[in-house]
Amino acid sequence: MNKEAEQKEVGTVTEIYQEFETWQVNLGDKTVHAKRMPGFFRTVKNYTQASWLLFFLVPYLRWNDKQAILFDIEHRQFHFFNITVLPQDIWMLSLVLLILAMTLFAVTSVASRVYCGYFCFQSTWMDWFTWIEDKIEGNPTARRKLDAAPWNLEKIQKKLIKHFIWMALALLTGISFSIWFVDAYDYWNNLVHLQLPKTGWVALAMFFLGTYLLAGFLREQACWWLCPYARIQGVMSDTQTILPAYDVKRGEPRGKLHRGAQTAKNAQGDCIDCFQCVQVCPTGVDIRDGQQLGCITCGLCIDACDAVMDKVGKPRGLIRYASWDEMEGKPVKKLYQHPRTLVYLTIILIAFGGIVYGLTHLGSLTLKVLPERQPLFVSLSDGSIQNKYNFKVLNKTDKDFNVTVTAEGGVKDQVLIGAEKPLLTHHGRGTAFTIFVKAPGKNIQQEVTPIEFHIQNVEDPVIEAEYQTKFNGPKVKN
Repeated sequence: MNKEAEQKEVGTVTEIYQEFETWQVNLGDKTVHAKRMPGFFRTVKNYTQASWLLFFLVPYLRWNDKQAILFDIEHRQFHFFNITVLPQDIWMLSLVLLILAMTLFAVTSVASRVYCGYFCFQSTWMDWFTWIEDKIEGNPTARRKLDAAPWNLEKIQKKLIKHFIWMALALLTGISFSIWFVDAYDYWNNLVHLQLPKTGWVALAMFFLGTYLLAGFLREQACWWLCPYARIQGVMSDTQTILPAYDVKRGEPRGKLHRGAQTAKNAQGDCIDCFQCVQVCPTGVDIRDGQQLGCITCGLCIDACDAVMDKVGKPRGLIRYASWDEMEGKPVKKLYQHPRTLVYLTIILIAFGGIVYGLTHLGSLTLKVLPERQPLFVSLSDGSIQNKYNFKVLNKTDKDFNVTVTAEGGVKDQVLIGAEKPLLTHHGRGTAFTIFVKAPGKNIQQEVTPIEFHIQNVEDPVIEAEYQTKFNGPKVKN
């Protein structure tokens, strides 16, 4: 009975050979219709790709009756809930980009092109587009037959439905990109009434066409020929980097199973040459040929191979995440033993610390005071010495407010001229005004005297800023 069950199971497995007897290298001349199979890495891929839903949903979040996260290029502001970042704080954006780059490098040095396989927008949208195609046109075999079939009503209907949904998703992608830079509700109102500015229409058209063509038509060819990361990732990997790898020693020589055969020849390896690992590959590469430019490290070939190994009664892991050294039987280093990875992590921590410092010291008000240089001071007829200061106040809030100006230090009995009344500062940009400091000449004890200016919001004293500079006077005679 067990023998009959085994033969039946082998017979079931050999049915997959009807899909393909041979496999051609992907050169872009034919569309790759990847097979969708369940498994651990497919589940992981689905969850990580779901994180892109934030791209569509986050712009609709509101905070204090305004869009919570907004890159307001027109007014040169970045709003993140209660935080407003202006161009003067752009250095923090540089640190964010540095963190993203170093994270990419660190992950690549450990686990190769994980970003490509699980997070990349191209591979994500391509996967969504092919999922739609699978639901409308059928499995890969049915899609190939449909492509080869002559045009008829059924084919036209399926193609029209597919492309309509593709274009709808591409249009939604363009809209979702745009509303990160303008208020989402205002954008929709202008779009519905066809009142978008020229820049808005151009951005929407570019993202619509780009998404539709790249995810719907170019697909894996974008990974092969357009993406530079596929070419530079080689310098970020070494023999200790783990990636989907085919165990040649265990799998070779490969050979097909035959219906009714209980086991293969004694000399045959575990690979039954079923091409399932190739059929599930989004870029159409054969992992058994070694690491290739088209491999995006998604692990779907591992799911396919494990499923086949389960059916034929062989242990899993013929294709698995492993390093070259592990496949060669060499000692495998632990994560903390990779010097390059530790360097990446150190840079990430330093950059992250800089961002935390910047955000905690961002403030709602900044002050810069520039003393007049020509002349340094003016001697008045009453014997007083006067300095001129150019104030530049940056109001980072979303409201105009008045500030008072005071000074500490400086010269005894000094007087601020031009600051008798509160001064108006405009929201989201800098406001300039001039202040004079007048001091009795007899009270000046040194040529340069430290002075600190202090400005404070009249309505909210918590919002304040200060700036240290100098009061210049004549040389003091001994």
